[in-house]
Amino acid sequence: MLLDRGFFKFLFSPARLIAMDQKPQSNPEKRIKKLPRNVWAVSITSFFMDVSSEMVVNILPLFLTNILGVKPGVIGLIDGVAESTASLLKLFSGWISDKLGKRKWLAVAGYALSALTKPFFYIAGNWGLVAGVRWADRIGKGIRTAPRDALVADSVDQENRGIAFGFHRAMDSAGAMLGIVVAAIVAGLLQKDANQLGLHTFRVIVLISLAPAFLSVLSLAIGAKEMATKEQLKSPNFQIINLGKPFTIFLVIIGVFTLGNSSDSFLVLRSQTLGVSVVGILVMLVMFNLIYSLVSTPAGSLSDRIGRKRLILFGWVAYAIVYLGFAFADQTWHAWVLYVGYGIYYGLGHGTASALVSDLVPENLRGTAYGIYHAVIGVLAMPASLIAGILWEKFTPGAPFFFGGMTAILAAVLIIFWMPKNKNPHQ
Repeated sequence: MLLDRGFFKFLFSPARLIAMDQKPQSNPEKRIKKLPRNVWAVSITSFFMDVSSEMVVNILPLFLTNILGVKPGVIGLIDGVAESTASLLKLFSGWISDKLGKRKWLAVAGYALSALTKPFFYIAGNWGLVAGVRWADRIGKGIRTAPRDALVADSVDQENRGIAFGFHRAMDSAGAMLGIVVAAIVAGLLQKDANQLGLHTFRVIVLISLAPAFLSVLSLAIGAKEMATKEQLKSPNFQIINLGKPFTIFLVIIGVFTLGNSSDSFLVLRSQTLGVSVVGILVMLVMFNLIYSLVSTPAGSLSDRIGRKRLILFGWVAYAIVYLGFAFADQTWHAWVLYVGYGIYYGLGHGTASALVSDLVPENLRGTAYGIYHAVIGVLAMPASLIAGILWEKFTPGAPFFFGGMTAILAAVLIIFWMPKNKNPHQ
């Protein structure tokens, strides 16, 4: 019988989704168990931080619009500046981690700063204070992201890099999913099926979010250890040319894609315009993160075998379909279906792109490369969100998504023509 217990075990086990052959080295479950301590420590840290962050961040656009009366254009400005501010620190923190040969404590400092900013959301009474807290939180992310990714890359060999980043993204998403579940439960208990977020509900969620934020800092500080690099560290600089032509070309392509990848706040607001309630939005986000979590690890493992760029291509095609769908959606159920596709995009593209960066640059310049990579994405996040806000206000709520879908198609075409002819699928 098709719908037996074995079928459901296959369906809900991320490792089994790509267990296509009988080679022991291709068994994702065994490979996950053998991942080194640092990958587990970083993944657990990301899990706790995302439990905390996603409880608040996903309802922040609703807080701004429903309670403070802020327009979508201002929300685009807040999110855009937040990501762009963080991007510059990602660049410097990656460079510093290469120069010092130290990854762990820079990452710990970044997580600590983000944890310390969260209580201030409780007292925020205007969009300026919300923006300041949001920007401080993103500064913490800017400090930690590049050295954290470099620490993961330093801890595994190339053959296991895809599954390491995929597992990290899966834990990240699992934490996000749990955080949104908690927020949905709180919202359901305090305001049931209301279409507008209440102030009391928002503040209760902020208070609950504090505990996992501080647990994340302890997890990395206690669980991770510094890694000695195989090559002697030199003093890196910010000249992209030193990182090689393939990396530079990839930055250009990822830049094209990012220009249409506006803040996820617009997805939340778009869903509300389609009639999804506050609790419904949170449940929908749980579904999105569940799919992202299930797809991330097997996608990362698959990228170790067929190449990173193919997985990125599949992810961008999924993104284009989803965004074009949101552009023309006019029914509540459309948002639910499209968020499923959005989870598939995240699972295919995010961890795989990070793994590809590590493949394209020398080991002693990984921190710098990750810093530049995240900086490009962060800098372009500001015009992406500003453009989305302007298109929303001047045209229709669907206009930003049409623009995003078309830029994703362009980026997909570019990466197809950039596919190298090397025998090694990762380089």
